[in-house]
Amino acid sequence: MIPVRGHEGQKVAVLGLGRSGLATARALRAGGAEPLLWDDAPQSRAAAEAAGFALTDLGPAPALDGVAALIVSPGIAHLYPRPHPVIARALERGVPVDNDIGLFFRSFATGDWDGFDLAPRVVCVTGSNGKSTTTALIHHILRHVGRPAQMAGNIGRGVLDIDPAQDGEVIVLELSSYQTELARALTPDIAVFTNLSPDHLDRHGGMGGYFAAKRRLFAEGGPDRAVVGVDGIEGRYLANQLSESTDDDRVIRISSGQKLDGPGWSVFARKGFLSEWRKGRQVASIDLRRITGLPGAHNHQNACAAFAAARALGLGPRSIEEAFGSFAGLPHRSQLVAERDGVRFVNDSKATNADSAAKALQAFAKIRWIAGGLGKEGGIAALEPHLGSVVKAYLIGHSARDFALQIGPVPHEICGTMDRAVARAAAEAQPGEVVLLAPAAASFDQYPDFEKRGEDFMAQVRAALGG
Repeated sequence: MIPVRGHEGQKVAVLGLGRSGLATARALRAGGAEPLLWDDAPQSRAAAEAAGFALTDLGPAPALDGVAALIVSPGIAHLYPRPHPVIARALERGVPVDNDIGLFFRSFATGDWDGFDLAPRVVCVTGSNGKSTTTALIHHILRHVGRPAQMAGNIGRGVLDIDPAQDGEVIVLELSSYQTELARALTPDIAVFTNLSPDHLDRHGGMGGYFAAKRRLFAEGGPDRAVVGVDGIEGRYLANQLSESTDDDRVIRISSGQKLDGPGWSVFARKGFLSEWRKGRQVASIDLRRITGLPGAHNHQNACAAFAAARALGLGPRSIEEAFGSFAGLPHRSQLVAERDGVRFVNDSKATNADSAAKALQAFAKIRWIAGGLGKEGGIAALEPHLGSVVKAYLIGHSARDFALQIGPVPHEICGTMDRAVARAAAEAQPGEVVLLAPAAASFDQYPDFEKRGEDFMAQVRAALGG
């Protein structure tokens, strides 16, 4: 645990008692603060009480009297489409609103570091797609080479729940736009931006607000090194803003699909090969085609991002390549579930928007595509250029009929449920084809989260294959 510093003897309100909220409450108490806890959901309040915390209803106006700060869980709206009533009252009364990420950066460094040979470092990864895989891959590389490392944030543990840093340790954090937008302190040593595509637009008031939330990690965080995906205009703009000159190697540009020119530091993947260039010449190359845990161009971008971050930490190319070879990938992200009679079954339940689904569709040649769920703004019209590899679509969930109208001449069947979609796809699949779950939609119409959706897909695959 990282005890929170700066609030000793003060009352600090905590709104939202999920994983990060309870970890925040424990860390506040360990640091000498008095946490006042509340959640609108009865089950979350019950879990907090079971963990030994008293509850304070933050709804009544006097509840914020004498409160030094309000710490908010990431799932609670603090600006758009409208602030939660407790947050709105805090804003009106001038009570500082923060989150666990801000508390972490204020509390992580301690006097113990004076005795370390190598100061701990923090790597933060943000972006629309690929940030979980990139985060996990960086952590895997560090563990592979024997460097002490912990992984937290939007993946794994809450940031305040990790252990105090060891000598030379690296903390790798996945940060969502909800987290970067609100944190009052952001001071990563290395910051990574993977890409940007439309997502969470209601929470950020549109694409401009969404990009601005991501950009805070760099503009306010002031990292020593920035790793920036430049395949989109937002990434190119961000890299330009952070660079003082064309050869400024504090910015490492990354790409999947294009060669990056210029005298600066770049890492890119083309035709399955990763290349690192510095000062106009190639200094390293890795054949990614044989890395089974990183299939497809989207994972090659993740590999470039993780490679660049590891190089910025001083690791050698050969050590990184060895670590790539033992990376198994993450569940629900291009996860090979089974293979039978030449047919592969791939779980990419994490493909919750059109952009991430497009990357999954580009990774395979002949696809029986299971898609649908709770569709997002814009639907899947943007996928039209990537549907050439789809042999047939099997549509499920709330948006099944809307998706059927948007995929044009692609053969399709409205299945409604996962069990029927998997059974139909498995029965019709031919050798050399891939049955791919890449929903291009949220899961909340049928499942509590994308993980449960992916687990159901895997269960139905096992059932279809006879166990």
